[in-house]
Amino acid sequence: MKIRKKEHDNWETPKDLIIYIKYKYFGGKDFYDPCPLNSDFDGLKTEWKERNFINPPYNRKDKELFIRKALEESKNGKVCVMLLPVSTSTIIFHEVIYPNCDLVFIKKRVKFEGINSYGELVSNKCGMHDSMLCIFR
Repeated sequence: MKIRKKEHDNWETPKDLIIYIKYKYFGGKDFYDPCPLNSDFDGLKTEWKERNFINPPYNRKDKELFIRKALEESKNGKVCVMLLPVSTSTIIFHEVIYPNCDLVFIKKRVKFEGINSYGELVSNKCGMHDSMLCIFR
């Protein structure tokens, strides 16, 4: 078993993926990000907009709360596109994600930008998991 030193849960979505999502799912229109990198507000307590892109913290508790919030917002007519790690054996996947959204599995591992556990800024290293887009509408 690998033991990973976890300093933080703040990794930025690559710009090219943001542009792809903006045009593919939002017709080139701007969108709301309820959990931007290093935010000073709680996106779970904010009013989400008509179009939302969510790259939530990947810790188990926050990730599940954002998934449930995206489902709730989509039931109110809002589009929520989430970038999530692929984890198809979880309860949240089978009970909330799979029956309620369109899934797009990303072909290659996403290269997030952020500060690694050694305190170095990295942008050319792949994440330790595969990723998927979950589109709640």
